[in-house]
Amino acid sequence: METSDSLTISRRDLLIVGAASGAAATAISSHAQAVPASVSATAPVPVTKVSFEVNGQARMMQLDTRTTLLDALRETLHLTGTKKGCDHGQCGACTVLLDGRRIKACLTLAVMHEGASVTTVEGLGTPQRMHPMQAAFVKHDGYQCGYCTPGQICSAIGMLEEIRRGVPSHVTADLTVRPLLSASELQERMSGNICRCGAYSNIVDAITEVSGGQA
Repeated sequence: METSDSLTISRRDLLIVGAASGAAATAISSHAQAVPASVSATAPVPVTKVSFEVNGQARMMQLDTRTTLLDALRETLHLTGTKKGCDHGQCGACTVLLDGRRIKACLTLAVMHEGASVTTVEGLGTPQRMHPMQAAFVKHDGYQCGYCTPGQICSAIGMLEEIRRGVPSHVTADLTVRPLLSASELQERMSGNICRCGAYSNIVDAITEVSGGQA
């Protein structure tokens, strides 16, 4: 009995000492992490002037140097046709044309493109006078929710321009073959644009019509 009682008390004492030690350690840690208000003041946000042409108009902005091209277009210039999807360069919803070439606007900083020419979906056409690719998407119902559509259209235009310049893809075996826009070529070249609704067959029809090929 004495041994059992001694053992019980020893365990109780151990728990008490452990709890007290933990509380003391927490108090010491909290005190060590406390930072005076004068020290914790945040540094000023780095801001710079950025100017480039957007949809044919010269635009100049004062931007945080960490601002992506996507956020500059949407939040500063209010061109919300360009969509923010994954914000990690995986879905393609933010695709725009930069100096005629397609680019994912969420993966690049606005300050990197001083003096460049940017075209968003708003700059391609109007409801009264649509770009041929826009008209083809409407004709072939190349969308459902429409969220990915601006990126799909800009990417398709950039992709056809790449083919015109003779830029190969990972599946191009022979650049002299016509039509170059085969089914495998189209799938590879447009693989960076995801449609969660699954309107791919209609998107293919729209792009094929504009290209004049048979994908």
